[in-house]
Amino acid sequence: MEEGSVKCGENVNESASGGRPPNPLAGSFRQTPCKPTLVRHSFVKTRSVNVSSEPEMSSENCETEFVPIVRSGGWADIGFRQSMEDVYVCCDNFMQDYGLKNFCDGPYAFYGVFDGHGGKHAADFACSNIPKFIIEDVGFPMEIERVVSSAFLHTDTAFAEACSLNSSVASGTTALAALVIGRSLVVANAGDCRAVLCRKGKAIEMSRDHKPACSKEKKRIEASGGYVYDGYLNGQLNVARAIGDWHMEGLKDSNGLGPLSAEPEVMEVKLMEEDEFLIMGCDGIWDVFRSQNAVDFARRKLQEHNDPVVCCKELVAEALKRRSGDNLAVVVVCFHLRPPPPLTAPRPRVQRSISAEGLRELQSFLDSLGN
Repeated sequence: MEEGSVKCGENVNESASGGRPPNPLAGSFRQTPCKPTLVRHSFVKTRSVNVSSEPEMSSENCETEFVPIVRSGGWADIGFRQSMEDVYVCCDNFMQDYGLKNFCDGPYAFYGVFDGHGGKHAADFACSNIPKFIIEDVGFPMEIERVVSSAFLHTDTAFAEACSLNSSVASGTTALAALVIGRSLVVANAGDCRAVLCRKGKAIEMSRDHKPACSKEKKRIEASGGYVYDGYLNGQLNVARAIGDWHMEGLKDSNGLGPLSAEPEVMEVKLMEEDEFLIMGCDGIWDVFRSQNAVDFARRKLQEHNDPVVCCKELVAEALKRRSGDNLAVVVVCFHLRPPPPLTAPRPRVQRSISAEGLRELQSFLDSLGN
């Protein structure tokens, strides 16, 4: 596993002397409620698809038709860059890691991919603190969309504090997080990482790439006093949303408001039996893979060996073969113990026809019977 990869259970709260920014939340897990929810950009709404905003969590009301069994893996590679700035985390039971009991049968899992720029500090910091802010929020897990959005914003504010204590850690990162809570899959994205769900072999994008040139993002940027020049936000950054970058002039004010937003877009779906796995990757993966292409590739590999870690390694190796020029990080989360089943195409209806010559012969035969 290359540097930059973070597995659940490793110490991701090292001090600044260990190469990481000071962590305002370092120490044992706190049972106290987290700060009030942060909302900075009230005109930017989170997005949901087929969602129930308040999933039932009591043991009596838990869905029993399908309960995913999560298995995950991740892999990262420096690629053709001089330094490694990508980080990922896989945590199949993050409630247990914080010493808490599940509210319902089924998994409570957290996964993340963080693509740093201008250094790795912001990516390390977000990887460490987003799950902590989620678990400490009194609204978790009932108000999951609000909780996740607030965790991104709290992480951004906490990193600003870390940068004020040590300017050498100034940097930024995109952030992609996924939670599996019972049957609910919740994906939050700020930046150009991407999450793709495989449903019976079909790719379903669970996030939207936040590029400055995107019409929706461009409109938001201009409404916040910024501009897009040659595809770059204020001519400086090629993503429209990110955590950090407090040191870059004109992108965020002291309250976190400005053209560069840390607020994620959130999507939630109820997992079904047909949902096979989720791919989460940094933009270096999607530079050389289309979403459906990545699903087809991963599905074929999982059918061969059914190992999400090996699958991630193969996705990264294939991206390098295709000459991706960026750092690479990918996470694959499987929702079944078995490998993806073969796809069976529906049997086509057989249509039978007769040629013109055959019709003439048949007509001639019928005529002869009449004589």
